[in-house]
Amino acid sequence: TTNHHRQHEEIVVATRNKKKLAEIKELTKDLGLKVLSLEDFPDAPYVREDGKTFSENADKKALKIARFSGRLTLGEDSGLCVDALGGAPGIASARFSGKDKSDLKNNLKVLRLLEGIPFKKRSAHYVCAVSLADKDGLVGRSVGKCSGRIGFEMKGSCGFGYDPIFVIPKHKKTFAQLGEKIKHTMSHRYKALKKAKLIVRKYF
Repeated sequence: TTNHHRQHEEIVVATRNKKKLAEIKELTKDLGLKVLSLEDFPDAPYVREDGKTFSENADKKALKIARFSGRLTLGEDSGLCVDALGGAPGIASARFSGKDKSDLKNNLKVLRLLEGIPFKKRSAHYVCAVSLADKDGLVGRSVGKCSGRIGFEMKGSCGFGYDPIFVIPKHKKTFAQLGEKIKHTMSHRYKALKKAKLIVRKYF
């Protein structure tokens, strides 16, 4: 038969972040795969995200969970890099506001750090690194970037992470205002997954 190493056309997304998982599912639905996540593997090992880059962290997630699950696994790491902050929050994006971190606190911290900085100097980009691995090792990786600027206040209710302060200049709106339809045609995650899907298609 043709399903030599197809494991029923399944892919594991190595995340417990429900919003991120929903976005990855939406952006990969044209692959027609059954998408599993760490919620489906309660005994999955903990992955320490101590890489120096987004890709290193994505590799770690993909490799460790692929070995554990025996299935093709997608590891993803993403974040916001603000030029005026020397690239911060960067790989610390999710935990930027410390122990009691939340999207709200993270956003407010970035706004506070940029106080008094004019709009044209508030350039930033979102990065998304995707790594694919199976039980034998790394299968491929991709990176997507999306440029924007940091606004002066939180606006909009769609999306997650830094979307309420990430302004797309040509739309003069934040990702949180623009909503999924537009975000999913231009975001860092869309770009990284577009390349990753070619790798997945080849794999199966």
